[in-house]
Amino acid sequence: MREILRSNDPVLINFVVVLLRDAGLSPHLVDEHVSAIEGSIGALPRRVLIVADEVAQAKRVMQEADLSQWISSNADQ
Repeated sequence: MREILRSNDPVLINFVVVLLRDAGLSPHLVDEHVSAIEGSIGALPRRVLIVADEVAQAKRVMQEADLSQWISSNADQ
């Protein structure tokens, strides 16, 4: 699994998850329940992970949606 997005913005996170699912990919939202630990202040970012085989396609989908600036630098590692 590779991180494709890390953000505190729930709207952006949900948009990217739906965008990737609509493209036939399998994104996984992690850290979504960490808000219970942090007191729901939104200080800790949530991450969207993608299977390593789908990283290139996920990046292409995000670029086509003009979301290049949100692609995690950890996506290729």
